[in-house]
Amino acid sequence: MFFAAQTIQNACGTQALLSVLLNKEDEVDIGPQLKEFKEFTGAFPADLRGDVLSNSELIRDVHNSFARSSPFISEDQRSATADDDVYHFVAYTSIHNTLYELDGLQPAPISHGACSAAELPDKVIPVLQRRIARYPAHEIRFNLLAMVGDLRVRAREAGDMEALLAEERKRTGWQWENALRRHNFVGFVGELLRGVVKAKIAAGEGEYERWVGEAKERTRRRAEERRKKGGAAEDTDA
Repeated sequence: MFFAAQTIQNACGTQALLSVLLNKEDEVDIGPQLKEFKEFTGAFPADLRGDVLSNSELIRDVHNSFARSSPFISEDQRSATADDDVYHFVAYTSIHNTLYELDGLQPAPISHGACSAAELPDKVIPVLQRRIARYPAHEIRFNLLAMVGDLRVRAREAGDMEALLAEERKRTGWQWENALRRHNFVGFVGELLRGVVKAKIAAGEGEYERWVGEAKERTRRRAEERRKKGGAAEDTDA
């Protein structure tokens, strides 16, 4: 069984996918690079596997091609801890007819009893329900992702051109969404504001305070205008 500890933050999604994929080598062609990675780390303990995984140039490049760009977070800043469990992806899969929970923040795989691959959709439901029940009843921030074969292959085999076109359109949309996600202008805006503040302070004593005061006054006027418009609308409705 392949199981790796999560040793860096913000990598749980990629690691959960790999936890499933690398345990399905008999069913899925994982390619020579992932196969070589699995064979190389086969005798390693879980923590060392996690280190090798996080230092794999191939895996890191693919992960970064989908990850949200952020100027404030570095994948190498700190190790993952139990505190990262708040928003965390965990893999559930059938291995050797047993349902396993593969969570990189846990010390080892967790067995949930006998389960064949065909039984997985039914037997994983109560396990997920128990996990969700650990959180407050009002909590709704949960995601469930299923790893399936490429639906385009199935559509081609069935000769379903409509389904094939629909899948191709999905991937075009995904590429566009990913391109947008990769652009993050927070860092640029932050540097721009620093430059403006620095210029205002350098302009002379009191200039910075005057600038802040003018901004507050403009904000106050806009808020007052909105209140007046809101009152007018209420009078009209009455």
